[in-house]
Amino acid sequence: MSRSFKVGILAAAVMAAAPMAQAYEAGDFLIRAGAVHVAPDDSSSTPVFTGAGPLEGKTLVLEGTGVGVDSNTQLGITATYMLTNNIGIGVLGATPFQHDIEGEGGLSSFGKLGETKHLPPTITLQYFPMAASSKVQPYAGIGINYTTFFEEKTTSTLTTVIDTVANQNYGTAPGTVDGSKLELDDSVGIALELGVDYMLTENIGLNAALWWADIDTDATITAYSGDTNVGKITTDVEIDPMVYMVGVSYKF
Repeated sequence: MSRSFKVGILAAAVMAAAPMAQAYEAGDFLIRAGAVHVAPDDSSSTPVFTGAGPLEGKTLVLEGTGVGVDSNTQLGITATYMLTNNIGIGVLGATPFQHDIEGEGGLSSFGKLGETKHLPPTITLQYFPMAASSKVQPYAGIGINYTTFFEEKTTSTLTTVIDTVANQNYGTAPGTVDGSKLELDDSVGIALELGVDYMLTENIGLNAALWWADIDTDATITAYSGDTNVGKITTDVEIDPMVYMVGVSYKF
């Protein structure tokens, strides 16, 4: 019997005798990090202008117009704590996303009207159907998303559009509206999740995941003439994004 053949038999015997590594089991804690991309499936209600101050009592429905939100990519971090071999609690976090807000319909030619940042912390109850020994661990989850918006800004273009609307509909002098402010309400909604981990070693693996989140915000744009509030534009914006992430994982 050749030496190489003996070595091969010995190696096979050692591998057969070694216990199968546990991929996931109760008490494990996993951290995943990678690129996360938010792709909104957005729509908005028809914006409505309600006058204030010198335009008190004026109301205008801006038919055929709307707003949309563009995509953005950031660093994502997720964590899972295994309650059992098959059930875990997952948390999604990320560095702040920044989105341009653009006009749609009759406002589409004006381009960027504003911008905002947001953080979308999400918690899910996850189910891992495979045996704990499997290197491939697909999972599904359902939970709650909380999205908070901050650093909302409008552009000078939006201010000019509002000024033009006021001039054409109410006869105000050009330049009467010289400022604007955007406010977005925070959102709470359901979140759905699908993902898969592939363990390269006992502790290190690869991960791919996607989420859908129900994100709905009330947008309020306040128009100013100097320091005087001359009206508000309100619209309900449904963002409802798909969120995609690829990265690496580490099991503690």
